[in-house]
Amino acid sequence: MLMAMTSRSGLHVIFDLDGTLVDSEPNYYEAGRRLLARYGVPDFGWEDHTRFIGIGTRETLTALRSEYGIDAPVDELLAGKNALYLELADAATEVFGQMRVLVERLYAAGVPMAVASGSSRAAIAAVLAVTGLDAYIPLYVSAEEVAHGKPEPDVFLEAARRLEAEPARCVVLEDAPPGAAAAHAAGMRCIAIPYVPATASDPAFKAADLLFAEGQSAFTADAAYGWLLGGTGQKGGS
Repeated sequence: MLMAMTSRSGLHVIFDLDGTLVDSEPNYYEAGRRLLARYGVPDFGWEDHTRFIGIGTRETLTALRSEYGIDAPVDELLAGKNALYLELADAATEVFGQMRVLVERLYAAGVPMAVASGSSRAAIAAVLAVTGLDAYIPLYVSAEEVAHGKPEPDVFLEAARRLEAEPARCVVLEDAPPGAAAAHAAGMRCIAIPYVPATASDPAFKAADLLFAEGQSAFTADAAYGWLLGGTGQKGGS
């Protein structure tokens, strides 16, 4: 069902990075697989990885350390995974085509933007630089800079603070339920683009203001831009 939307004066847009702006999950999976293999875990598969999509890297490694009985400190695991990921990200990181179009259109319209991610600052900087997105979105916040990662709202609230924007004036784009829940907790509107379409029925996505239930294959810059700038939006499906 199409629904009219009121004008968004003072709009600010906050993007999640991994799985939303860029298809970095394969790189994160491969970095995690290689890391765990070093510590005696040879069979970490893609399905294992998808359980942690949307969760910060530190939180993910804390859980995996416990699950697999790894003795190494979390900081050691974190440094190792970041190093592996940066190698992979520098070699190849793909921006979702329609997301790049949306970013360029928002930039041309003068809409302030930021990235708020569970990745490290080094990883965010590397991805934005290698993809050229840093020319459009120079402001970014890592979960390592705040007290709590997603699904807590801290990273989005910090992004709003740096944008000098009220949370109610911000719209978040997210691909994972913890991120959508964090946006809601921050008092922000949310456009949800599930990276794993099977999660589209998650309550956090059902509460989103605009849901592309089939994920990136259904997302279009035209639909998102029209919704954001006061055209029509679609709630609950695409």
